[in-house]
Amino acid sequence: MKKIVITRRINPAMVDKLKKDFEVVVWDEDNTPMPRQRFLEETKDAHGVMTMLSDKVDEEMLNGAQNLKVVANLAVGYDNIDLEAAKSHGVIITNTPDVLTETTAELAFTLILTSARRVLEANRELMAGEWSGWSPYHMAGTDVFGKTVGIFGMGSIGAAFARRLSGFRTKIIYHNRSRSEAADELGAELVSFEELMAESDFVLCAAPLTEETRHRFDKAAFDKMKRSAFFINIGRGAHVVEEDLAQAVRNGDIKGAALDVFENEPISDAHPFTDIPNMTLLPHIGSASVDTRNNMMNLCVNNIMEVLNGGKPITPVR
Repeated sequence: MKKIVITRRINPAMVDKLKKDFEVVVWDEDNTPMPRQRFLEETKDAHGVMTMLSDKVDEEMLNGAQNLKVVANLAVGYDNIDLEAAKSHGVIITNTPDVLTETTAELAFTLILTSARRVLEANRELMAGEWSGWSPYHMAGTDVFGKTVGIFGMGSIGAAFARRLSGFRTKIIYHNRSRSEAADELGAELVSFEELMAESDFVLCAAPLTEETRHRFDKAAFDKMKRSAFFINIGRGAHVVEEDLAQAVRNGDIKGAALDVFENEPISDAHPFTDIPNMTLLPHIGSASVDTRNNMMNLCVNNIMEVLNGGKPITPVR
């Protein structure tokens, strides 16, 4: 019987679906990744693996997994996987595009409004019993209505976020490797990276991580932004030079920032962002709705089953 390894606890119904035809090993410690050594040991005789972003699929792992045919990554991104190494070992890599687009766009919209209207700052003040009463400029934030929003990475999530701006009469600009038809339909304007940073009142990073985009948002980039502007990141933490962003917000070079992703996750209370009041920080919950996570898991399961039963993957990477 072919063996499948699942590196986190998932919906039991998905596991049962696989158990009909396969031996299934699940790492069942909630909220903790499968330890690296255990991952390497369990995958030695595995035919399929469902991985998370915390699982590194590299030459070391692939060398030891001689039976491996398919890795289903529970994410749209796959920067945890060495695609060239997987190709050389004949291992198919799949991801979960489309099913999490709308949910992640909703989270991006939550971040832009939460940051602009200082929601978390206001909540912390109230819960700490420090609210002294109403006054004209108390916790006064920034309107999103009528502003310019710049999107870095006009893929499906960027476009879904842009659609949500329609009721706010914003001007939408974006920077992409190529022109986006979806953006054209929304009346968004393709601009240079420099224009995006200089003209936007809100900059949203929604791009996949590549060597081109790694640390693209550094001191030079933040220096181009308006002092009244906000930076929002739902892409990958490694897009950002985190010390540079912390300095830009602390110094008032930009108004604030909202982040769902970090370069090294999880972060601790010693992270340079955690003591900055006008930074909204979330623990990588972009696609975290029950329906979407179940849909992602089901797609991973179906990808694994298709490949191991001799069929074609549903959502192969490249």
